[in-house]
Amino acid sequence: MRVWREALGAVAMAWICVCSTPVAQAAEQRAAADVADVQMSADARFALQWIQAMRDNRGMPFAIVDKKDARVFVYDARGHLVGATRALLGMARGDHSVPGIGDVPPARIPVADRTTPAGRFVTEPGENHLGEHVVWFDYGAALAIHRVRPDAARDARLQRLASGRPDAQRVSAGCVVVPVSFYEDVVRPTLGRRRGVVYVLPETRPVKDMFTADL
Repeated sequence: MRVWREALGAVAMAWICVCSTPVAQAAEQRAAADVADVQMSADARFALQWIQAMRDNRGMPFAIVDKKDARVFVYDARGHLVGATRALLGMARGDHSVPGIGDVPPARIPVADRTTPAGRFVTEPGENHLGEHVVWFDYGAALAIHRVRPDAARDARLQRLASGRPDAQRVSAGCVVVPVSFYEDVVRPTLGRRRGVVYVLPETRPVKDMFTADL
């Protein structure tokens, strides 16, 4: 038990180090630069209009994940924008998860299976096996919105986030990965305290096919 607690303490200290490093702060600021003048693709705007018109979020906070543009938009329960950022997404192009993928260790998932599935997901805040706070959007497939982790790939991932190139941001095993500051300031207060909805837009078919009712 003591070892487990010490390990969690080390993880917590690592988060602090990530947040306090000037290079990391600069990269995260560039990654979240779209918040000031929100740039949304036509697909993301269509999704937002449909969600608001149909009140499909059912009074819950929600997020739109635009895979083609590698951006995430987070809204409160009333549909007001809380924040937007660039994000890291599944390495492989595709809109479905492979059955049983949640039981495979991330390092052993074949590249072709590292997809971020499209769809409407009811989210649940929780913790992963490391005790890290995450927002699950497909628990069975072990997919969540989480922070950039303080591991050996951290700096490279922050550079990818700051690049502004959607193709460079396709590096995860399927999870939606956001800057630490964005997770703490936007995701956790909005989606990390109650259930919400995440709309992951498709990339292999028209976005309108995901929404069954016309505006």
